[in-house]
Amino acid sequence: MNIANKDLNLLLVFHVVYQERNASLAATRMALSQPALSHKLNKLRHAFGDPLFVRAPRGLTPTPRAHELAPEVQRLVGELEAFYDQCEGRDYLQRAERIHLYTTDYMEQTLLPSLLPRLREQAPNLVLITHNTRGLLPREELEKGTCDLAIAGFYDNLPDTFHQQRLLSEDFVVLAARDNPHLANGLDLDAFLACEHLLTTLTGDLNGIVDRALQEQGRTRRVAAGLSSFIAPSRLIRGSQMLLTCLRSVAEEAVARDSQLCLLPLPAGLDLPQVEVMQIWHERTEADRLRRWLRQQIQQVASELRR
Repeated sequence: MNIANKDLNLLLVFHVVYQERNASLAATRMALSQPALSHKLNKLRHAFGDPLFVRAPRGLTPTPRAHELAPEVQRLVGELEAFYDQCEGRDYLQRAERIHLYTTDYMEQTLLPSLLPRLREQAPNLVLITHNTRGLLPREELEKGTCDLAIAGFYDNLPDTFHQQRLLSEDFVVLAARDNPHLANGLDLDAFLACEHLLTTLTGDLNGIVDRALQEQGRTRRVAAGLSSFIAPSRLIRGSQMLLTCLRSVAEEAVARDSQLCLLPLPAGLDLPQVEVMQIWHERTEADRLRRWLRQQIQQVASELRR
């Protein structure tokens, strides 16, 4: 087969859409408009004689043919990226720079144990500095250049000059002490509300996602304390009758550390949406090779965590 009439860039489009499963996120990641991405997807479908990606309630779902193609496309894209890195050199990894990341202690605990060894080995002169994002998108810092990257699960209404990429999706669970007497018969909504609660509040607001969901049912819970950390509240549950509704990975880390704690599913009737953790950057750093490489390393670490 003659590949002269083939658009090899479509392989990258397939690769990104397959990873993101979302047209908007894929378009943002490739710096394409939605119409441009739709045009490329139509060319892909024509080239392979298959829909490849069909619309679903939460984005796009790959067809069986797409799942079949994905491993080979991933291999080809990886080899092409490695080829161009070799041709262009990797001197950018030797640059002595400080990169400022705005995030939360939860994301520090989740990403840094795997990320930092990669940075030390491959970009030894890079210094990563983290800042607490404090519940808000650091818009001014991103625009001024004092923030290179922001990672959290609560950013929305992004300006057009910002890019985003989904890293993780996490659901909520309940963390409790194993000897909590309110849980002797399991965790239903009444037992949940009989306990006092801890919550994380980065802004000081105690009306969190759990409270808003309860208010829709005309119910309320008793909040004993609001803390400015995602990690610290889990350390206060042991030996108490308090509950912490938190992301699954926070609870799993706490249970692994302390056998007196247990992880429970949300009680029936309390439905909370999953949290989509995103990394956000400004257009000014989109083409910078070192920062682009760092974003790729973060995405790869997050991808490994999802397995």
